[in-house]
Amino acid sequence: MRKLVKDFLTRAGYQVLEAGDGEEAVDVFFGTKGIDLLVLDVMMPKMDGWEVVKEIRKVSKVPIIMLTAKDQEQDELQGFELGVDEYISKPFSPKILVARIEAILRRTNQLEDENIEAGGIEMDLGAHHVSVDGKSIELSYKEFELLQFFMQNEGRALTRENILNQVWNYDYFGDARTIDTHVKKLRSKLGKKGKYIHTIWGMGYKFEVE
Repeated sequence: MRKLVKDFLTRAGYQVLEAGDGEEAVDVFFGTKGIDLLVLDVMMPKMDGWEVVKEIRKVSKVPIIMLTAKDQEQDELQGFELGVDEYISKPFSPKILVARIEAILRRTNQLEDENIEAGGIEMDLGAHHVSVDGKSIELSYKEFELLQFFMQNEGRALTRENILNQVWNYDYFGDARTIDTHVKKLRSKLGKKGKYIHTIWGMGYKFEVE
């Protein structure tokens, strides 16, 4: 499977580094500059995918896609709690994986020299930096995108489907649990400002400064 994924990505023009187990993956990541994205299997020898994510998230916000044969809800939620950006259950189409990687990297590289501010929350999109009342907060890649979408649509009621399409893009096949998990974490990290993200029962969410 690793060879198949590498072949598809190489054909798409990407430079791919491989690791045969979790420990090697951590060594490769910390020993290589400029890695733009990680594709990790959950079930790996020596150190599993969750452990690898924990180690990397201590120092990096690099986008991470998890591959797993499991499709149980708690596994997916655990991945998002640890800071995973996408979650793909096996078996999967390599073409879909390539499409998701392209979408993530496209959005990551579309840096805008723009600031958004509302109610004491300030986002520097170019620097990928967020501060609340002047104090920096750490957001994962997806939490940052979600907050950006909310703030750019301040006052608008947003359906879960709309949020999935815009933040996770067309190629995501998840459901509302994904959004709810990220909103919960985002509210927590925003502290008192988390109240600006209002739940619209049966529909979705609205960002509105009171």
